[in-house]
Amino acid sequence: MMRSRRVLFASSLAGSLILASFAVLAAPKLARKPAAQVLPRYGMLVFSDLCVSSENGEFGGQRITLQRFAEVDTVLYEYTAGGLSWPVVASDVVIDPRGRQFYFTVQPPDEEERTIRGTLSEDGKALVLDGSYCNDAKMPMKLLRVSDFGRQAGVCRVCPPMKSAPAEPEPSPPETPAAPPQPAAPLQKIEAGRTTASLG
Repeated sequence: MMRSRRVLFASSLAGSLILASFAVLAAPKLARKPAAQVLPRYGMLVFSDLCVSSENGEFGGQRITLQRFAEVDTVLYEYTAGGLSWPVVASDVVIDPRGRQFYFTVQPPDEEERTIRGTLSEDGKALVLDGSYCNDAKMPMKLLRVSDFGRQAGVCRVCPPMKSAPAEPEPSPPETPAAPPQPAAPLQKIEAGRTTASLG
C-alpha cells in the first residue's frame, strides 16, 4: 500500500514537471512574435486621391504606385496639372524595415527635384503625405489605398476661401510744422476824430 502511494506520487510529480517544461518552452515563442508589417514585402500597392473637379471636369490630386520586388522597390508618381501627368519614375526609394514609412525623390518635367514623404495608417489603408491640403495644416494630404481599379473618381473637395490678411493702413503724410507764433503788433492809440483806415 505504501509502495503504491509512492509510485502514484512519483508519476504525478513527473507529469507535472513535463507539463511545466512544455509551458516554459512555448512561452518564449509567444513573446517573440514579430510585429506585423503594414506594407507587404512583395507585390504592388496603389495610393490615390485622384478626383474630378465639379467646376471644369479636370482631374485633381496624386497617385503613387509602389512596386515591391525582391531586388528593389520602385515608385511611379502621377500628379495633376490640369490633366493627369505622365508617370514619373522615382529615384532613391527608401522604405523603413517595419513598412510604415517611405520616401522617394522625383523630378517632373520642367520642375525642380523634390522628395515626397509619407506615413501609412495603422491598418495600411491610407498613405498620409507630409504637407497639407489647401495649405491648411489641419487637413493632411491623405491618399487612400486603391482596391477597386474600375471605380469612378470622386468629386474634388473645394478649398475654402483664403482669409485675406487685414490691410495695413496707409502711412499718413508727414505733418507740416506749424509756423512759429508772430509777436503781436503794438496797439496804436487812435485819436479822436480819426478812423483806423486813416492810420498808416
